[in-house]
Amino acid sequence: MIHEFIGDLGHLFVITALISAIYAAFSFYKASSHDDLKQSANWKINGRTSFYVHAISVFGIVFCLFFIIYNHYFEYHYAWSHSSRRLPGHYMISCFWEGQEGSFLLWMFWHALLGLVIIFTNKYWEAPVMTIFSTVQAFLSSMILGVVIPGLELKLGSSPFILLRDALDAPIFTSQPNFVPEDGTGLNPLLQNYWMVIHPPTLFLGFATTVIPFAYCIAGLWQKKYTEWIRPALPWALFSAAILGIGILMGGYWAYETLNFGGYWNWDPVENAVYVPWLFLVAAIHTMIAYKNSSTALKSAIVLVITSFVLILYSTFLTRSGILGNASVHSFTDLGLSGQLLIYLVFFTLLSIVLAIYRWKEVPTSEKEAHTYSREFWIFIGALSLCLMGFQVLIPTSIPVFNKVVELFGSVGNFAPPANQIEYYSKFQLWFAVVVALLSGVGQFFWWKKIELKDLKSSLSGPLVLTLILSAIMILLGDVAKPAYIILLLAGVFTIVANGKILIQLFKSSPKLSGGAITHIGVGLMLIGILFSSGYSKVVSLNNTGMLISKEGSNEFNSENLLLFVNEPKTMLDYELTYRGERVEEVNEGVYIDKNDITNTAIPHLVTLKRDVVEGENILFNSGDTVEIAPENTYYEIEYKSNSGKTFTLYPRAQINEDMGGLLASPDIKRGIASDLYTHVSSVRNPNEDVDWSEQEEFNVGMEENFFVNDYVTQVLGVRRIDEVEGVDLSPDDVAIKAFIKVQGEVKEYVATPIFLIKDGLVGRIPDEISDLGLRLTLLNVHPETSSFSVAANTRQKNWVVMKALEKPFINVLWLGTLVLVAGFVVAINRRYSEFQKMKQKGLE
Repeated sequence: MIHEFIGDLGHLFVITALISAIYAAFSFYKASSHDDLKQSANWKINGRTSFYVHAISVFGIVFCLFFIIYNHYFEYHYAWSHSSRRLPGHYMISCFWEGQEGSFLLWMFWHALLGLVIIFTNKYWEAPVMTIFSTVQAFLSSMILGVVIPGLELKLGSSPFILLRDALDAPIFTSQPNFVPEDGTGLNPLLQNYWMVIHPPTLFLGFATTVIPFAYCIAGLWQKKYTEWIRPALPWALFSAAILGIGILMGGYWAYETLNFGGYWNWDPVENAVYVPWLFLVAAIHTMIAYKNSSTALKSAIVLVITSFVLILYSTFLTRSGILGNASVHSFTDLGLSGQLLIYLVFFTLLSIVLAIYRWKEVPTSEKEAHTYSREFWIFIGALSLCLMGFQVLIPTSIPVFNKVVELFGSVGNFAPPANQIEYYSKFQLWFAVVVALLSGVGQFFWWKKIELKDLKSSLSGPLVLTLILSAIMILLGDVAKPAYIILLLAGVFTIVANGKILIQLFKSSPKLSGGAITHIGVGLMLIGILFSSGYSKVVSLNNTGMLISKEGSNEFNSENLLLFVNEPKTMLDYELTYRGERVEEVNEGVYIDKNDITNTAIPHLVTLKRDVVEGENILFNSGDTVEIAPENTYYEIEYKSNSGKTFTLYPRAQINEDMGGLLASPDIKRGIASDLYTHVSSVRNPNEDVDWSEQEEFNVGMEENFFVNDYVTQVLGVRRIDEVEGVDLSPDDVAIKAFIKVQGEVKEYVATPIFLIKDGLVGRIPDEISDLGLRLTLLNVHPETSSFSVAANTRQKNWVVMKALEKPFINVLWLGTLVLVAGFVVAINRRYSEFQKMKQKGLE
C-alpha cells in the first residue's frame, strides 16, 4: 500500500509555506514603507497573519516528514534512505535531519519559531525586521520545494516527500510500480550517537539566530534608524554567538568521542565554514558594545553583523553545493541546489552591500579620538584580530571555490588545499590566539574608563607577576619547552589572571557586568587546555619489541601501535594490557556480549545466545534467548592493569565498511582529572576476508573424553536433536543434531555448537567457530553403537587486534573552559536583555 496522502499533504504544506512567506515579506514591506498609519497597520496585520500561516505550514511539514519516518513508510525516498525499522526512537528523530532536505527543514523550523518570538516581543521593529525574516524563509522554503519547471528543465529545491519509485531508476518499479521495500537502509552507523540527537538542532539554532541581528541591522539602514537597532540586536547577537559556539564545541566533543584522529578539531573545511562566521559574530558583538557604551564603531558594527550572516550563507553554499566533495568528509553531496544556494547567497550579499553603500554617508560617526589608552581603540584592535583570524582560515578553505571560478573563465583551477590541514592552520591560529588572549586580558582594564600609562602599569603589575609565577610552575611541571607554546601558555594564564582580578572587583560592586570577564576567563582556560591536550598529547602504545606489525605499514604505524593476541598480556608504559576478545553490544540493555557466545540468525541484528549473560549476580539474558545487537559494530575488550593493581576495561569500537574506506574506528576513553587515556584500534581481523584455515584434523572421541585441539583441552559435552536450523527448511523425515563441544582456553571456557543434519537423504554439516582461539569445529558423524563422535577441527591464527593509545594531558581544562565561556555569554545575555526590556518599557524601542 502506498501512503500517498501524507506525502501530498506535506508537499501542500511546502507550497503553502513558500507562498505565505513571500506574501508575508511583501505585506511587512508595505507596512514598513507606508506613510499612512492606518494602511501600515492593515498591512502589518496581513503580514502577521501570513507569517502565522507560514509557521503553521512549517510545523505541518515537520509533522508529515516525521510521521513518514516514524511509521516506516519506505515508499518515500527520504524514509528509505535515512531510517530503518530497528532504529530506537531517539535515532528516528536523528533521521529527520540527517539528509539535506531535513536539515533545511530544521533550519526553517527554528526560523519560524524565532519569527513568532520577534512578532510577539517587539512590535516597534516588527514590520522591517520581519520583512527580512520572511524573505529568508521564502528562500529556505524553495530549497525543499522539489518542483521542475516544464520547458526550462529548471529544478527548484529537493522535496523530502518524493516517492522512492520516482527517485530511483530501479528495474523492479517497471514490473511492480507499487513495490515498497521491507526496510530502509538505516542511519549511518557512525551517526548512531547521542550527539546526533542534540548537536545538529543546536548548530542549526545557531545558524538561525544569526539572521536576527542581521535583520535589525538591515532594518536600521532601511528605516534610517542608524543607531537604534543596536540595542534590540545586541542580546540576540550574544545569544546567537553563545548557541553557535555551543554547537561548534559539541561537534568538537563528538569528534573526540567518536573519531580516531586523536583530537577534537581537524580543521576540516566544514568545521572551518562554521568557525569563521562565529569569529566575525564575536567581533561584531564587541563593536556593538563599544557603540552602545561610547557611540563609536557603529560602521564597524554594521559591516561585521552583515559579514557574519553572509558568511553563514557562504558556509551553507560550501557544505551543500557539493563543491567540497573532494576536500571534506562531512559535506553533503550536490542535490542540484547549487544554483539556488548561489542565488540565495548573492541576493543577500548584494542587498546588504548596496543598502550599506547607499546609506553610508548618513551613518553617524563619532568625533572622539580613538586614544591609544581608550577602550574603543583596544576593542577595535581585538575585533580586527578576530577578523584576521577568520580570514586566515577562510581563504585556504575557499580554494575549491577559487578553482571553480577559474574554470568558469576557461582556465584550469589547480590550486591545492593545505596537505596537512592541522599543521597549516594551527601554526597561524596559535599566534592569533596569543594576540586575542593578551587583548582580552589587557583590554578589560580599559573597559570602564580612559586609563593613563602610569595607571596601566600599576593595574597590570599584579596580574603580570602572578602570571609569571603560575606560568613558571606550569612550565616546569608540564615540561613545556617549545618557545611558541611557552608564549601561548603565558597569554592564556595572563587572560585568566587579569580577568580574574576584574571579576573579583565586579562581584563586589556589579555582578551583572561580569559576563565579559567570565567569558574571557573561559577563553584562557580553553587555550591552556588546547595547548596541553594537543601540543603535549603523547603516544603511550610504543612498540618496543623490535618486531614489525605489518611489512606494508608505515614506520609510524609499526612504532606507535601494539599487536595484542587474545589473553596474552603485554606491557605498555605503567600498564599491563590484555586483549580479551571481540564483543557485540546488546542494544536495549547496553551490555557487551562475547562474540563466541552468540549464534547468528538469518536476520543480521538478531542473535541467539549460547550461554547466560550475567552482570554481577544478575542474569540479564538466558542461554537460548534471542537478543538484538548492532551488527555493524564490533567492540574490542582491552583490560588495563596498572602497576598499582587497579584494573579497568576499555571497549574501542570498529566497523568494517567498504563503502566508507574500510576500517572506521571509534575510541574508548579512560577519563582522569589530570589526563585522559585515549584508546582506539588501528587494525583488526576483517571477518569478510577469506580465512587461511589449516588442513582438517579428525578426532574420534567419546562423551566427555578429553582431546587436544591446537593444545586446548576439548570435550564433547553432549548432543541434542533440534527441530529448527537457521536457513534450512526441515521436513518431519529430516534429522538435525546439535553438538555441544567445550574448549578450555587460557582464561575461560568456550562452547562450540556445530550441527550435523540429514535432509532428503543427504548429509550436511554446519561448523561453528571459536573466534578467540582461531578454531573451527565440525561434527562429522555420530556413532550410536559406540557412543562416540567424529569431530573435525581447522585452525587459524588466534584472534588479534592492533591498538593505539594516547595520553591527553589536561584536556578537562579545555572542557571546563567551554563551560565557563558559555556561562559568561549567559550572564552577558541576561544583562543586555534586561537593559533592552527597561528601554522598551520606557517606550524607546
